Amino acid sequence: MDQLIVTLDGPAGSGKSSVARFLAKRLGLEFLDTGAMYRGLTAKALHRGINPATESHAVIELARNTPMRFDWNEDPPRLYVGKLDVTDRIRDRDVTGSTSEVACLAAVRQVLVETQRRIGKEHPKLVTEGRDQGSVVFPQANVKFFLDATPTIRAKRRVLQLQEAGKRADLEQIRRDIIERDRRDSTRKEGPLICPDDAIRVDTSGMNREQVISHLENLVREKMNIPPSPDQ
Repeated sequence: MDQLIVTLDGPAGSGKSSVARFLAKRLGLEFLDTGAMYRGLTAKALHRGINPATESHAVIELARNTPMRFDWNEDPPRLYVGKLDVTDRIRDRDVTGSTSEVACLAAVRQVLVETQRRIGKEHPKLVTEGRDQGSVVFPQANVKFFLDATPTIRAKRRVLQLQEAGKRADLEQIRRDIIERDRRDSTRKEGPLICPDDAIRVDTSGMNREQVISHLENLVREKMNIPPSPDQ
């Protein structure tokens, strides 16, 4: 099989990043976290003292003139925006709170979609996650998923993620932030958060990560006629 693109779309906190990473391992594919790319650009903008809410032109220029790359030798891949390693910065609340301002900029999305498609050509066996992977970036993907969960469940997952990184977190504030981000992501003009018509929708609210990964793995293997792994 020369190409196998699996897309995972869904709202913030639905578990896409961790699920996509381990699903890629199970299937022997590479992993692309596109949400990290928008977060990474946001982190770089804040590092430069740029306010994404009021200085959109500066953000666009930054996107156009700053190379972005993943270090595929690391697991998970580390993300560099220019020479700045933003991997450990992109989940901080100030970055999270400004990412939607960056992601709604059409010119920024054009740059990053082009970058993502280039990565797809260089790494044609790929699990890729984000908001618009199945709908915009890879509309001809072999298998598409849309992961969702209730805002409260997603907020609890984000709190746990932050706590594991040694950071403080306010559950109710994060829940409100998630609801607001859902609104902005689903109503923006460029690459809005939608469930593609041909995507398999999976509500992960009552599932742990292992259950979600196994469920998606089985669906991909069944659809693509891939034999079970020796561990199954």
